[in-house]
Amino acid sequence: NTHRVWRANTRGDYWVLDVDTGGLSPLGGELERSWFQFAKFSPSGERTAYVHRNDIYVEEVRSGRITRLTTDGSDTVSNGAFDWVYEEEWGIRDGFRWSPDGKRIAFWQIDASEVGEFVLVDYTEDLYPILKRFPYPKVGTINPRCRVGVVPASAGDVTWMKLPGDERDDYVARMEWAAGPEELVLQRVNRRQNVNQVLLADVMTGAVREVFRDEDEAWVEVCDDLVWLDDGTDFTFVSERDGWSHVYVVSRSDGAVRRVTDGAYDVIEIVKIDEDDGFLYFIASLDDPTRRFLYRLPLAGGAAPERLTPAGERGSHRYQISAGADFAIHTRSSFGDPPRVSLIALPEHRVVRELVTNDRARAAIVALDRGPAEFFRVPIGDDLEVDGYVIKPPGFDPTLKYPLLVYVYGEPAGQTVRDQWGGRNYLWHLMLSQMGYVVVSLDNRGTPSPRGRAWRKSVYGQIGVLATEDQAAAVRALLERWTFLDRDRVGVWGWSGGGSMTLNALFRHPDLYHAGIAIAFVANQRFYDTIYQERYMGLPEDNPDGFVNGSPITYARQLEGDVLLVYGTGDDNCHYQNCEALINELVAHGKQFEMMAYPGRTHRIAEGRGTRKHLFTKMTNFLLERLPPGPAR
Repeated sequence: NTHRVWRANTRGDYWVLDVDTGGLSPLGGELERSWFQFAKFSPSGERTAYVHRNDIYVEEVRSGRITRLTTDGSDTVSNGAFDWVYEEEWGIRDGFRWSPDGKRIAFWQIDASEVGEFVLVDYTEDLYPILKRFPYPKVGTINPRCRVGVVPASAGDVTWMKLPGDERDDYVARMEWAAGPEELVLQRVNRRQNVNQVLLADVMTGAVREVFRDEDEAWVEVCDDLVWLDDGTDFTFVSERDGWSHVYVVSRSDGAVRRVTDGAYDVIEIVKIDEDDGFLYFIASLDDPTRRFLYRLPLAGGAAPERLTPAGERGSHRYQISAGADFAIHTRSSFGDPPRVSLIALPEHRVVRELVTNDRARAAIVALDRGPAEFFRVPIGDDLEVDGYVIKPPGFDPTLKYPLLVYVYGEPAGQTVRDQWGGRNYLWHLMLSQMGYVVVSLDNRGTPSPRGRAWRKSVYGQIGVLATEDQAAAVRALLERWTFLDRDRVGVWGWSGGGSMTLNALFRHPDLYHAGIAIAFVANQRFYDTIYQERYMGLPEDNPDGFVNGSPITYARQLEGDVLLVYGTGDDNCHYQNCEALINELVAHGKQFEMMAYPGRTHRIAEGRGTRKHLFTKMTNFLLERLPPGPAR
């Protein structure tokens, strides 16, 4: 009985299964059904806690006795759950944590009562339009208030952590118990997002102290790899402070910092810390930023990384390592090759058992008519090179001229040039190559490629500007390098940030790109949310020209080619407002265009029978008409 909240079905009913008797009993007693969120057992398993209509409850498993811990939850105040912007940009949904001894619960409280409301209009569900209102802080406006409280699990007064700064401007991006029941560890990020304070908070008094500070001239990243060591004496933290993303060990008592990893490479993810044997296991790309492999080195540092993924392997690899680091669940895939999952023994990486082979899918894909595909680098000037991949048509003939279609994202939230299974987009691109298109994707500066801090943060304050120039420079370089590309048939497409980049490419370089498909785009950066846009652009009062120059709508008057605008009118992320504002600007300058609005669909444009098939058919037909396929002499 689940219901979607923003992006995922996090609301519904919960049942407790007695594994001895097989008996099932529902949580919640007489509380209204289908409003339960994030139910989880206490450490002893004797109680559960959950959120119901934005308040936190505890229920005894055997007796069913329910205790309400908070009472001020409302449409705008959430205890143990999050509003739209915290969930979208900090990636957090479950907003409360049991203490290790089960005596207390720590939770976020989000108060969005001062945040401006956005309204979505649904014209198709009823005789009259249905209005959906929700708080959404747009760039430069008031943020939700955020604070952290601790309440006894048996009920009582809430102790609020005495956090510094303005509750509306400073973000509590992470919160966990600090290796014991006495303290919380918080990551507190300022509004400009260039400082991340790691704070220890006393749950009895609410007093906080800073134990570590991460700073950057551009923006800082929160650390999802904070792991406690030596029974809570130290913790790990991943920082770019030396120009690369590396692992540090921080002392709880005095904040002293020791670096564990070192060198010109980025630690992408900590997979496991094995204190017993003294090893740190992590994912990195030491030689090729398009791939991901498992490495380890001594936790004491001072050694070069040892690659555990076999030398002959390519592609991208993920691992779930067992408690003793003797075994791992290993998932691997590569470009055009679906994932395989196996149980392996470490450190020799010996396969113990194949768990998922995807042989049927792989056989079906291998049977398809596929042309050459490869990864490459292309220089764009100033001693810079960008990574890319290319899919060529079956029966490719380098003496002929083929249309070029560029798939773009280009923003700090995503990297498209990865040697991994590409799913839906790969299959569509493969189909287009069969029709006679050369499909390319390029990662400009600013994408989260493991190429160092300077690569990623060079775009600060100029989102949409530097990336567009990198993309255009790379396409021009490819047109010079590959004589089989037709200069008169160059297209581009992207979704979300890639939709924005598509528009910037078409508008800012009308001599280069001839057709484009922009889906769920941001036309004006002032229309997007505070956390994402201000992270990469700064505050609008500090960077007014940047917000104008990076917004596609500023250059809409320069459109010369063909463009298809696609939007879901129920998009709560990038609002349909963007599409209508851009339409007005194009009309004002006499620019013709095509558009497709999907009623009530969200950012995914997937809801409703036949939607995805219709969307990709529309996109394909647009390219066939506006960017004719096939080779020419």
